[in-house]
Amino acid sequence: MKAIRRFTVRPVLPEPLQPLSDLARNLRWSWHTETQNLFQAADPEGWRPADADPVRLLGAVSAGRLAELAGDQQFLRRLTEVSEDLREYLGGPRWYQNQLSQGAELPAAVAYFSPEFGVTAALPQYSGGLGILAGDHLKAASDLGVPLIGVGLLYRHGYFRQSLSRDGWQQEHYPVLDPNELPLTLVREADGTPSRVVLALPGGRSLYASIWQAQVGRVPLLLLDSDVEENAPGERDVTDRLYGGGSDHRLLQEMLLGIGGVRAVRTYCRLTGHAAPEVFHTNEGHAGFLGLERIRELSETGLDFDPALEVVRAGTVFTTHTPVPAGIDRFERQLVARHFGDDGELPGVGVDRILRLGMESYTGGEPGLFNMAVMGLRLAQRANGVSTLHGAVSREMFSGLWPGFDPTEVPITSVTNGVHAPTWVAPEVLRLGARKFGTERAENALAGAEVGETADVGRAGTPRRWDAVTNVPDREIWDLRRGLREQLVTEVRKRLYASWRRRGAGTAELGWIDDVLDPDVLTIGFARRVPSYKRLTLMLHDRDRLRELLLHPTHPIQIVVAGKAHPADDGGKRLVQELVRFSDDPRVRHRIVFLPDYGMGMAQKLYPGCDVWLNNPLRPLEACGTSGMKAALNGCLNLSVRDGWWDEWFEPDFGWAIPTADGSATNEERRDELEANALYSLIEERVAPRFYDRNDEDLPERWIEMVRRTLVTLGPKVLAGRMVREYVERLYAPAAQARKALDPAAARRLADWKSRIHAAWPQVAVDHVEASADTVVGGSAELGSTLALRVRIALGGLEPEDVEVQVVAGRVDSGDAIAEAQTFPLKPAGGHDLEDRWLYEGPLALDRTGPYGYTVRVLPSHPLLASNAELGLVAVPNAATSEDGGGVLLR
Repeated sequence: MKAIRRFTVRPVLPEPLQPLSDLARNLRWSWHTETQNLFQAADPEGWRPADADPVRLLGAVSAGRLAELAGDQQFLRRLTEVSEDLREYLGGPRWYQNQLSQGAELPAAVAYFSPEFGVTAALPQYSGGLGILAGDHLKAASDLGVPLIGVGLLYRHGYFRQSLSRDGWQQEHYPVLDPNELPLTLVREADGTPSRVVLALPGGRSLYASIWQAQVGRVPLLLLDSDVEENAPGERDVTDRLYGGGSDHRLLQEMLLGIGGVRAVRTYCRLTGHAAPEVFHTNEGHAGFLGLERIRELSETGLDFDPALEVVRAGTVFTTHTPVPAGIDRFERQLVARHFGDDGELPGVGVDRILRLGMESYTGGEPGLFNMAVMGLRLAQRANGVSTLHGAVSREMFSGLWPGFDPTEVPITSVTNGVHAPTWVAPEVLRLGARKFGTERAENALAGAEVGETADVGRAGTPRRWDAVTNVPDREIWDLRRGLREQLVTEVRKRLYASWRRRGAGTAELGWIDDVLDPDVLTIGFARRVPSYKRLTLMLHDRDRLRELLLHPTHPIQIVVAGKAHPADDGGKRLVQELVRFSDDPRVRHRIVFLPDYGMGMAQKLYPGCDVWLNNPLRPLEACGTSGMKAALNGCLNLSVRDGWWDEWFEPDFGWAIPTADGSATNEERRDELEANALYSLIEERVAPRFYDRNDEDLPERWIEMVRRTLVTLGPKVLAGRMVREYVERLYAPAAQARKALDPAAARRLADWKSRIHAAWPQVAVDHVEASADTVVGGSAELGSTLALRVRIALGGLEPEDVEVQVVAGRVDSGDAIAEAQTFPLKPAGGHDLEDRWLYEGPLALDRTGPYGYTVRVLPSHPLLASNAELGLVAVPNAATSEDGGGVLLR
């Protein structure tokens, strides 16, 4: 029979055990080993590390066991120690507070918006790398003491759970999540009623959402939930699934995330006294509407749209994770227009102004579409990609927003992602570090927090606490790696058995699973989402050759594969089925397995247990690819295409780079063939032989040295602590300072100045360029000589302080394009003539040999611009500008 009402019965803890509730509700337990051990001691049978959840555990512990624990003095002493450690962690000064005490100008708070957060398997609100990265960002911010507020949505069905049919086809399941059974607390008003945010919808309807709070160490994470009684059935389902539904559904989700998210932050700060954010960080374009809500807020103070836009831009950071236009959310303009204006959200903010923010108004764009990433870039003064290569790809992809500038000058920088080591490093690795260097030093090294101390730096800039790994004996490293591999084998067999049972197999036909994988065989891992560009099945390109590698008589390999295809992606599901069918073959099924339902619980076993982490995307379509970082922190070597972070930090000490054919004129099938063959050859000729090359003590010395170098040199680079410090120093602090500089009067002046610049710019021109004739003779000049440049500029009514005149110079290619350009300012040399032309002069030192050239350009200049390219305006000479060619080639 079906219940007519559902509610949650909470456990009643004896008074001495009350601190357990606080420990369970703070997600620091998900990365704090001592807290995990405490809960395991409370109920050794109920605590399963792969899907541990203290909230559920406390709800399942019997009253008798609770009474027993309440009288167990040893357990209570441990409880007191862990509780005191959490209290100190939450209240004590961290890196951020130390920076403030040393005079650093940092924001009072930062709001961090993301459509998904992967904090722990106990809070399944993520689909893949974007969410895991967001979760690691919050954790690292907590470790560093950064006053961050996370903002997202609470999906009642999460993403989805994956299983396989008998023939290997992916099947999706959507279990209902009850927030009362999750590590969440409902945000309430002072009178106890649930807090609500409200969005106006067309036709006089409203979208209500409650606010749930997860506590991620020191960082509150606010999650908006539309499944409330005030909503009609359609509105209740807005937050049903992550990345589900059609365009209208997705638009409502993103409006709730952005607009509702700002309102949730205001509510939280009002109720708790938390400092109001000075910086808003948009993790991908999904939350881009947050800028519009902040413009609306400012408009209520009397600020017009343009100056309000300047204030919002100054305090906004936008991070793009997308290397291809197809990965960006785009909506029909009419759909967006219907949800705004007097009959929808943000009345008083002109719909045309909103639509122009997301318009693809560049060559090749589609003006009829509203592009969320384009809006994100226009609403943020600072933007970044998530690896050095991805920054370059992003500058190229979005260069249409800055016409006239080379892609290298597009104002999108990069902060390479990192991973939260305390979450992803196996306890066995942490214990080895604790034995060698002490528990506190080992934990601080993994957190990258450098709390209360000056960075202890050794050779080559490597922190000495990491350098100490060089003193760990080979035998200990190898025994550790072998033990982790053995744990993975046990985990794989358990999961594979459960998967086959769900596929309909009987117990009698599954005896072969006892022999799946071997703890002494080279183990390769491959796990990620399954879009086509990640090439799940590249390894299957030559199946006979793969079988030979799996079954090699002296150098065998074994492969563990996992991954989910999006529910609407039948192409991705076919790739999964293809891999599953190959792994079902009795000839190889003991050496290659596919594990369904890839998630954080599985990943935390998979990364440490693999010897090699495989990544073979189509370069350069992997924005970062942090799974290889997590593997590396456990001593796993990388075997990867040079894409994302691996392109930046690859060294032969850390693994192998798969050669790519991305620069050749090949079709996709030929490219896959070339790169698959390169992969097979690497494994056969270099990877496997090194793993099995043993000394007299049966130790692979060269392999162990690669593990050691991975931990010592690569480890500190891939930390989320390093990443968050970069965000603070390079993006958050400048954004906060820029925001503070824009009081209402300054914002109005800046908006007026920009309006004046845009109006005058069509008349700005480089009229004449000339250089000293005696320096260049016969088309060549001597190294070290100097050109004296004189340039006449038409400013169209602007003043010299409104612009910067530059000479751009460097080596040139056969088409006279300047590469590795350097810029030098030219100075005004006199007033303007009757035709409003100004004279500029300056020297150009010829400091490079070979083909050399220069040109001159005019850019807007203002002290409150983050870069001279910000407005996307530039004036350059035309073909008839100069007496000497105006940018002539100097040889």
